[in-house]
Amino acid sequence: MNNTGPTATRDRSWRSRRLDPDQSLGLRLTLAAAAAILVLVPFALLALLVLGAWPPLLRLDASVTDAFHGYALAHPAWVRAMTVWTHVFGPGPLRVAAAVVVVWLLWRRAPRLAVWVVTTMVVGGLLGALLKLLVGRNRPDLLEPVARAAGYSFPSGHALNAALAAGVLLLVFLPFARHSPAGRVALWAAAVLLTVVTGLSRIALGVHWTSDVVGGWVLGVAVVAATAAGFATWRIGVGHRPTRPLREGVEPELADPGPESRGA
Repeated sequence: MNNTGPTATRDRSWRSRRLDPDQSLGLRLTLAAAAAILVLVPFALLALLVLGAWPPLLRLDASVTDAFHGYALAHPAWVRAMTVWTHVFGPGPLRVAAAVVVVWLLWRRAPRLAVWVVTTMVVGGLLGALLKLLVGRNRPDLLEPVARAAGYSFPSGHALNAALAAGVLLLVFLPFARHSPAGRVALWAAAVLLTVVTGLSRIALGVHWTSDVVGGWVLGVAVVAATAAGFATWRIGVGHRPTRPLREGVEPELADPGPESRGA
């Protein structure tokens, strides 16, 4: 039977609109949700392995901690450098930096973007604190510790907040480098450096297992991806064009002159 009537025409028209990346909000929502879920899957698997005390993971954590701790004991200058880094880029200072960005965004008449920054940092921080209590994992117990930290271990709060802050700052400031490949590379390099070195500093100081840090990184990326997807739908809902967040940030109009272009 040849399905060429008005119903078939309407069906084809609906499918073409749904698959049109410039018109289909539903498709974009689906893809954004799928991306966020795909990022969360590794975190969920890692959390299950930690809760189940999977022997290969425990052995890997112990071997990496032993290697870093041995190096730290033999290199006091390394310990001092990692201590300074972990304090300068700890959760507190990064939240202050995010708050400064929020004030600047309000001054730039970008209140929606300011709300996104606050939401991302708060949701990520609360999730991290809640998961620490639910998992209840103890920190490394070393005979000659070079640093100490209180509370539970998984996921690492420093790694989580570094990933959150790096993601937020990257996606806020990418619009100013969207026409500059070198600028984009510099922003990405700074975000990766902040995230990676902050996480590694916690392993180097012997206050977190490697899986704690990896869990913090993955959770931070998942939260940023999820809130950025939500912000993208918010933009489209008020009539703004779709964006390519990893290239031009979540609000490209932020770098344009004039308050009306910033979507107040």
